[in-house]
Amino acid sequence: MLAVLKLHPQHLQAIRTHAESTYPEECCGLLLGKLAEDGKTVVEVMPTENRWNAEAVEVFQEIEGSAKLGSDKRDRYAIAPEDMLKVQKLGRDRQLDIIGIYHSHPDHSAIPSEFDRACAWSVYSYIIVSVQQGKAGDLRNWSLDDAHQFQPEEMIIVETT
Repeated sequence: MLAVLKLHPQHLQAIRTHAESTYPEECCGLLLGKLAEDGKTVVEVMPTENRWNAEAVEVFQEIEGSAKLGSDKRDRYAIAPEDMLKVQKLGRDRQLDIIGIYHSHPDHSAIPSEFDRACAWSVYSYIIVSVQQGKAGDLRNWSLDDAHQFQPEEMIIVETT
């Protein structure tokens, strides 16, 4: 399993800026990059619209950890299938893959929820940024282990030359 995510400082800044701009709602987006034996490398951060709404509640209501689902974007996010497809096509044209997802936790810690875990895919990295009172703070990266439990995933910040 790949256990390292490499990215540039500007990628982290883009995620933090996006998270602050959507506060008090959750932001979300995709990490486009390359998979290699030595880890995943982010090439571009692709912000997406948080499409969490009543329709998404219907789709996700059977997911474990969804007992308190509401249509409030302060507690959940959803990336529309058409947005995923659009980024997949863009990545294919550039020989890149979707390697992860990021989202924010407004006024909560950067720790994944049970709902986050239940909806996660094993190959992806999951960056969560905590936004307290509109200011982005703690940012952590997670990936699933073989038992489908989130574990911290190392992030290596690569300085731009």
